Amino acid sequence: MGSETTNEPDLGPVRQFSIFVENKVGRLNELVESLGQADIHIMALCLVDTTDSSIIRIVVDYPERAEKVLSDHRFSYDTVPVVAIELHSEAQLKEITSVLLKAEINIHYVYPFLFRPNNRYGLVVRAEAQELAASVLQTHGIRVIGQNDIAR
Repeated sequence: MGSETTNEPDLGPVRQFSIFVENKVGRLNELVESLGQADIHIMALCLVDTTDSSIIRIVVDYPERAEKVLSDHRFSYDTVPVVAIELHSEAQLKEITSVLLKAEINIHYVYPFLFRPNNRYGLVVRAEAQELAASVLQTHGIRVIGQNDIAR
């Protein structure tokens, strides 16, 4: 767990997996089962679909193990760093968007964490300038969390 007294992220940025699957019955279940059998927990999830395909975006507790599982099960995927933010209340969302607006940082997408060890709200943010976004948020007292903070 990360320290409550620091605002510095632990173990670098959180990695998001974007998994590309056919838009058909059972593909999400197959992914969830594959990761679950390897004791990998999905901490955040977002699904975007089109007529023929879907992108499943996930943040997991152990990304290195997840890469092996995804490769072994022949899932097509990509990884990108994201900014993971711990919130004390839903009211902080306005503060986050305002801080990033003032810094002229575009937000590409946002989705919530399903589970957080500290029982706090959490957001996954993909912005155009990830490191700058994390730095600006931290400067304004918003807690950016690292991969170690979400490991179980």
